[in-house]
Amino acid sequence: MMFQKRQVTLLVKEVVFVLLISVHVLQDQSPTLTPEARKGGWTKGKKRKKARDSNAPKQPLTGYVRFLNERREKLRQENPSLSFVEITRILGAEWSKLPQHEKQKYLDDAEKDKERYLKELEAYQRTDAYKSFKMQQDKRIKDIDNKTQTMDVSNDPEDEIIGSFDVPIFTEEFMDHNKAREAELRQLRKQTTELEEQNAILSKHIENMKHAIEKLDIEAVQQRSTNMALQNHLDALRTALTTSFVSVPLPGIHEIPTLESIDNYMARLHSIILDNPQENESLIATVRDIVGKLNIDGTT
Repeated sequence: MMFQKRQVTLLVKEVVFVLLISVHVLQDQSPTLTPEARKGGWTKGKKRKKARDSNAPKQPLTGYVRFLNERREKLRQENPSLSFVEITRILGAEWSKLPQHEKQKYLDDAEKDKERYLKELEAYQRTDAYKSFKMQQDKRIKDIDNKTQTMDVSNDPEDEIIGSFDVPIFTEEFMDHNKAREAELRQLRKQTTELEEQNAILSKHIENMKHAIEKLDIEAVQQRSTNMALQNHLDALRTALTTSFVSVPLPGIHEIPTLESIDNYMARLHSIILDNPQENESLIATVRDIVGKLNIDGTT
């Protein structure tokens, strides 16, 4: 169950990533004003681009992005008329339908790449190059903050309102793409619900199996107790027979019973009586007398 929820979480993150890529592409394709051209300076709420550290380790790629990189060029060659957003939409649908065992190789590679990145990043953060970059970055952020505070004093509220609506995200392509992602999320929620229902049914089956196993364990204990009682009774009966027939040797071979040979002795005695009953009438009378005195508890 935890694995299924983790899989859903990864897919949701990948969908959000695709949406961010689409917004970035649409922004690049539309004319935008530079910060210097706007009277209000930076758009209110707009995130400033972070400085890139060229010496830092290469960032790890997710399993979904690895799949996109592997398939994008081939799909572009097969369909040169498709836009970036359309290609991303098609690949997103392919990824959603991809069997888990085929996805796993991309996810495994992503996990290995993440481990590689963390190790390299930890080593890099101990270098002088990283310390120098960190100092430059802190100084740059401080300078930008000071400049922004100065520009905010002269900002016109109307300019801020106008500047906040210049991001062309509400295009038809973006809306269609967003609808497709929402449909995928609904499908994922539906699959999650179905998996939870199946998990509940399996949990019920497991509970029933536990009860059945407990019942079998109780029956096994009872059966072992019964077997032990029967074995004790058999041992007592063998002892009683050995004691009772010790004075009755078998005709012809003069064998008398012991605890170890009582079973064979009784089998031979039975065979002798059946084979020649007329010749062994006295033996039969002796056996009847002994058996008559013998009770079920093995006492004489």
